[in-house]
Amino acid sequence: MTDKQINGWRVERSALRIALRFDDFKSAFAFMQATAELAESMNHHPEWRNVYNLVEITLTTHEAGNALTDKDYALAAAIVELPAFKTATLEGS
Repeated sequence: MTDKQINGWRVERSALRIALRFDDFKSAFAFMQATAELAESMNHHPEWRNVYNLVEITLTTHEAGNALTDKDYALAAAIVELPAFKTATLEGS
């Protein structure tokens, strides 16, 4: 599976990736806080980058040799269900 989209997530080089743009920094940060709490509850943590209202997320399972696993797909599916996710605009699609 390469270069496909799953609910806005792209599969690239053994990782799930998404870039989301929010109305402002405060909204982006609120999304990141909600995602952090979710990730902590699932014990699976994203790699991410934030610049002002843009949040870029990469999911891969490090303990599986940086391969995609069910953990990545489960976290991606849970992130999509966050109310803050629904306020974002998908970038680069």
